[in-house]
Amino acid sequence: MPAFCRDCLTSFDEAARCPACRSPRVIGHAELFSLSIAHMDCDAFYASVEKRDNPALRDVPLIVGGGQRGVVSTCCYLARIHGVRSAMPMFQAMKLCPDAVVVKPRMAVYAEVSRAIRAMMEEMTPSIEPLSLDEAFLDLSGTARLHGAPPAVMLARLVQRMETELGVTGSVGLSHNKFLAKIASDLDKPRGFSVIGPAETADFLRPKPVRIIWGVGTAAQGALEKAGIRTIADLLRWDRADLVARFGSMGERLYHLARGEDRRRVSRDEKVKSISKETTFFEDTADADVLDGHLWRLAEQVADRAKAKALSGRTVTLKLKKGDFQLISRRHALSDPTQLTDRIYRAARELFQPEVSKGPFRLIGVGIADLAPEAEADLLGDLLDPDAQRRAKAERATDAIRAKFGPDAIVKGRSLR
Repeated sequence: MPAFCRDCLTSFDEAARCPACRSPRVIGHAELFSLSIAHMDCDAFYASVEKRDNPALRDVPLIVGGGQRGVVSTCCYLARIHGVRSAMPMFQAMKLCPDAVVVKPRMAVYAEVSRAIRAMMEEMTPSIEPLSLDEAFLDLSGTARLHGAPPAVMLARLVQRMETELGVTGSVGLSHNKFLAKIASDLDKPRGFSVIGPAETADFLRPKPVRIIWGVGTAAQGALEKAGIRTIADLLRWDRADLVARFGSMGERLYHLARGEDRRRVSRDEKVKSISKETTFFEDTADADVLDGHLWRLAEQVADRAKAKALSGRTVTLKLKKGDFQLISRRHALSDPTQLTDRIYRAARELFQPEVSKGPFRLIGVGIADLAPEAEADLLGDLLDPDAQRRAKAERATDAIRAKFGPDAIVKGRSLR
């Protein structure tokens, strides 16, 4: 069976240890060197960057987030052992892991590391489809002759370079389509490398719960369970027409993915259509002050991402989900594109005010859509608000101070709600 060492990259027939360097980090698979669709996902990306930049944090539970009323952006694996998870309220996270160190997100730094990873990927293949700052699909079809090594070895070399040159780790999923590659990348985190070949696809998927399908969230899972569908095996018992009749377009998608069929190509030209951030509460809340605090923090995170990507948005979006999973979506078109926290927050707050009485809510999200280049951002501002220009200048000045002295140099009182 083909195999190679993830430390020295030597190829050989399968063995418990590498015959060249004796490392146990060996991966073997019958189809290992014939697969070329991959998903690379950084391990606890924000937390890894923080630990890299501050060695004193290396061996402690670390949470990237902020404020007692804030939420967890991400956390290291030491914190996850205690039950801390992304989007968890900070007060809950600190109860679970009282010894955790909390640091504020530094989006500009994370974006810089992301660009460096992207440059490494570009050396391997032009077919890259980023999903976020810390994950991407890659298609390495036809690259073996160029690099003198099969895609599997090149992917191991990529994560090796990420670790040695950038100080962050990643996990790789290798398969014959995007759906399975993404599943594979989650199988052995952190520093994982998992393979799902065509020959094993059916047997691998059959016993898995339906939530393993990308996009099947809590609400969709509940709807499927009402129909008696809990596993992929349950899905396989349904005819295609019946699934479509019961679940519409989602039924068509479920029919194919349950069989491991995914014809989507890794699309380099897949442009970012929106930038959004949302948080799910562990307990539904109708507290207007708490929700307003979340609106500000989400607007701030969206603005940070827009600035990091040199983008702006002409439309502000609001997403709310009630306790019964009823979804409320609202949009507001601006006079010109923006990437400012202040404008995003104020537009989102206007959208939220008519809906606040419909709570309690289990999820709130803010975003920008109809994206435009950074150069087009905030040229007009809010012509009906005479103080808008002053606040915009203050925000730009705050960004400059944080870039120089760190994210905690200036903190808005509103972000502490």
